[in-house]
Amino acid sequence: MKKHTIVVCDHIHEAGLKMLREDKSINFIMAADEDKIKLLTIIEQADVAITRSSTDVDAAFIAHAKNMKAIVRAGVGVDNVDIEGCSKEGIIVMNVPTANTIAAVELTMAHMLSCMRMFPYSHNHLKLDRVWKREKWYGYEMMGKKLGVIGFGNIGSRVAKRAKAFEMEVVAYDPYIHPSKVTDCDMTYTKNFDDILACDIITIHTPKNQETTDMITETEIAKMKDGVVLINCARGGLYNEKALYNGLKSGKIRFAGIDVFDKEPAINNPLLDLDNITVSPHLGANTYESQYNIGTQAAENAIEAAKGIAYPHAMNLPIDESKIPSFVKPFLEMGQKIGFLASQINKSQIIAVKVSGQGEISKYVDSLSTFVAVGAMSETSGDTINYVNAEFIAKEKGIKIESEALSDSSVFKNLITVKLTTSEGTTTISATIFDDHVHRIVAIDGFDIEVALKGNMILFKNSDVPGVIGSIGSTLAKHNVNIADFSLARNNQAQALAVILVDNAVDDVTLSELANLEACISVNYARL
Repeated sequence: MKKHTIVVCDHIHEAGLKMLREDKSINFIMAADEDKIKLLTIIEQADVAITRSSTDVDAAFIAHAKNMKAIVRAGVGVDNVDIEGCSKEGIIVMNVPTANTIAAVELTMAHMLSCMRMFPYSHNHLKLDRVWKREKWYGYEMMGKKLGVIGFGNIGSRVAKRAKAFEMEVVAYDPYIHPSKVTDCDMTYTKNFDDILACDIITIHTPKNQETTDMITETEIAKMKDGVVLINCARGGLYNEKALYNGLKSGKIRFAGIDVFDKEPAINNPLLDLDNITVSPHLGANTYESQYNIGTQAAENAIEAAKGIAYPHAMNLPIDESKIPSFVKPFLEMGQKIGFLASQINKSQIIAVKVSGQGEISKYVDSLSTFVAVGAMSETSGDTINYVNAEFIAKEKGIKIESEALSDSSVFKNLITVKLTTSEGTTTISATIFDDHVHRIVAIDGFDIEVALKGNMILFKNSDVPGVIGSIGSTLAKHNVNIADFSLARNNQAQALAVILVDNAVDDVTLSELANLEACISVNYARL
């Protein structure tokens, strides 16, 4: 079996490195301590690279990445990645946007509390100046204050929920979400930005782009309450720094909590001269937990990309992300996994791929079909297929790709169904995403069954007679295969389907013994 080469260009958490070392299908190269010139020669053999801020994915990098199918930026920001250049070469660019979510949320709350109670200043007054003067440090309570949240994504929504725990009134502004995401949390959704400017405290949680750069300027500050508090733990430049300085200097802005700056390191930034601001040196991701999450998620994403299973959190997708709700992207990623799974279950020449959507996701079935096709064809097309060329490769291979929007499901809020037709028959898989954010299969070939879409998976179809489960367990135990999860379903034709998640790879000998069990109709094995 051909090994996939993953090069780690910058340091990530040891737990992520361990995942790469232990995957027998991965050829792992640690190049974080190599000279950046030498790195260019190393990446020539890479299928996937993991980078951070120390490695620029520029023209020189891309020119040497001759075999590369994907780059994982271990973190949120991709400022040092030439996404357009990667797209031209068919290289998928991914980031790890949610790994540091809680770290950023909690830092935002720390700045908010520090601004309201002037904590750093009272701390320094006592600890450094050795002055005990309680009357100097009267602050404000957060209870009853109105918090304006700009951007209600992973971080902004969690900040808002924590603010509710402080009994604050929350107003959210985000034109790219459904209002119910806010109102269902007993908060106020607004399309009028002036409603945000009327709040006591304003915190911003948006990406930095043409629309959001200088989102708060002198004009917006002039409309704010006297004594407003501003927080920015997202990206430097969302607040115009000159306007922010003037507002703090005049007292219009009573206090500000800032973790990010236009130019970093910000050791000479004029904002540091003010005595009504709390600052930190871009610490949004600086927790041990988030670094662990970033490292392990980056490794997991790199492995999935190398194997062609999925490209989680791809930045250069064949869709305009600004025009889709945030809930769609996980379904796209899940669709690709289902396509990959179906092609492993039904290992024959692909004739057609049909994707159906029910619920809100039905509006995006055309995009879904692209992702499903990439997953389904990756087993046979390998490194040559990506989101850009999937349609053309399917046409060359004579594979028909269809999509359809169905009426809403009475059971699931959103449901996608993939029907893979090959020269040997059809495989149909339905799946959804519940509130726990786990991708879950809910039906396979007419069997209603619930199982997580991950790991090493055995699909055992059999006559519905006694003793089968015991025989399966005994056979797997004999070959030291540990069962992680066992899901069972039956149909009205006296048949049963078991989907068994196991902890380790299953060899052909074990699968052959399972197939020889008396009640067995078929055995399939897939690795996600």
